[in-house]
Amino acid sequence: MAAAIATAFRQYGAISWQQARFCGLTQADLRRLVRGGEWVRLHRQVYAVRSLQPTQASPERLHHAVMAAQLALGPHARAAGQTAARLWGMQGLRRWDGQEVHMAIPALGAQRHLPGIELHSWDVQEEETTEIGNGIRVTVPDRTLRDALPALDRDTAVCLMDSALNRGLVVQEDIEAMNLAMRGRRGCADVREWWLMADGRAQSPLETRIRLVCVDGGLPPDELQHRFTDRGGRTVAVVDFWWEGARLIGEADGLGPHSTPQALARDRERQNELQMLYPDVQILRFTWEDLRRPAYILAMVARGGR
Repeated sequence: MAAAIATAFRQYGAISWQQARFCGLTQADLRRLVRGGEWVRLHRQVYAVRSLQPTQASPERLHHAVMAAQLALGPHARAAGQTAARLWGMQGLRRWDGQEVHMAIPALGAQRHLPGIELHSWDVQEEETTEIGNGIRVTVPDRTLRDALPALDRDTAVCLMDSALNRGLVVQEDIEAMNLAMRGRRGCADVREWWLMADGRAQSPLETRIRLVCVDGGLPPDELQHRFTDRGGRTVAVVDFWWEGARLIGEADGLGPHSTPQALARDRERQNELQMLYPDVQILRFTWEDLRRPAYILAMVARGGR
């Protein structure tokens, strides 16, 4: 039992029947553990040690689900598409539902349809796969984007592109080769156009989505992450958007109702100092709620430019 627990611990709480048997457990042991609720059946011949299962809020919850899928599908399975993007930390996708994972395997097969696993029979080469964490097999970032982007709407896709560039998971020089590799794939023409809108300076999906609203409305910012300094050259603030002719700052306000008082105080102090040093500058702040009203965002930017 100690060996089985140690194996599950290394695998985010998941263990296969083959591994448990190698550790010395018997079928009778397994039935007893499941009946007693100490182990939980995840897939056929794949189990979770209940005491080791990550909580719903744990960042390892996704690793747990992917590891269980790997154990169920065999050594040629790897996380791909949107699940791989989440594992790499790319931002912009909808919140994970805590259940479904996307996995790529060489061929689907009638026996491979498993609850909670979205299977793809993509031809993934060995050099397009790597490992992260404790043995999680995942497609490399550029392959991940090639698989994920065609299934997304434009705004979500550009958020993912911006995030990948910002985190250095891909670089600008990779993009041409990625587009060539996608040739002939459904949706690839749109993806080529979307890459023209990507900007690695964007630091959050909120920034990306506000920028796209402004671009679509004919009011693109002149610069992202514009730096303001005081007379001594000390950086006072780095703002999300800057319209030079209008002397207008745009901020993607990610501070929500649950932000700490310290974060709110720092943000207020920064804005006050910026306004005192640059009294001719106007500051606009936009939130996630404002994205429901793109016309409002455009009206405020247009008004600020007059």
